[in-house]
Amino acid sequence: QVQLVESGGGLVLPGGSLRLSCAASGNIASIYTMGWYRQAPGKQRESVATITNGAITNYADSVKGRFTISRDNTKNTVYLQMNNLKPEDTAVYYCNYNVFRTRNSWGQGTQVTVSS
Repeated sequence: QVQLVESGGGLVLPGGSLRLSCAASGNIASIYTMGWYRQAPGKQRESVATITNGAITNYADSVKGRFTISRDNTKNTVYLQMNNLKPEDTAVYYCNYNVFRTRNSWGQGTQVTVSS
């Protein structure tokens, strides 16, 4: 079992920055992918960014150039640095932990609101 705890969400002005963190604990595999997903009201959950154990990243087109995902394996933590935030980034952001073909876990989510 793996538990994920997100933090760092909040209210920010358009153009501002926010840094999300997700710490994993429990029975963590040696090789795993982590990522951030988000769900806005009335919309389906979408992938924002993912990062493999080998630090290969993938971003949604809507956040490329603005968001950066990173991980610290010594802390079993994944981060999402969000810059130049836009109102359309407003959503609940969920941390994801995935072991290829075997395990998939989610955090409870953290609210990010971008508004003036």
